[in-house]
Amino acid sequence: MPPKSDLPQGTLDVLILKVVALGPVHGYAIAQRLQQVSRDVVQVPQGSLYPALHRLENRSLLKADWKDTDTGREAKFYSLTRKGRKHLEAETADWQRLTEAIALILGLSEKGLAEGGAE
Repeated sequence: MPPKSDLPQGTLDVLILKVVALGPVHGYAIAQRLQQVSRDVVQVPQGSLYPALHRLENRSLLKADWKDTDTGREAKFYSLTRKGRKHLEAETADWQRLTEAIALILGLSEKGLAEGGAE
């Protein structure tokens, strides 16, 4: 099993928004999807997940409705608001820019640096 990863500040919010953008989902299912898609690298404890969901709801990025789950229990199902979708698009673009820049930096070789790269 791969080691779990500590997420940089603010990362959990954008990951939650991305999962919710795929369709209405309850909190436990969000945590499961993040863990599954990340191949067990991203494991979000309830003590982090639910405060993040409340924070996103308070910022009007998510809305919640009570519905029955597949098991017949009632749970809050979260969906993205228009504001949440715009926020997700902006955050995704920022993350893509940042990860591309980091990939360029990590791809530097000492040989390439010595042959006239940045000093």
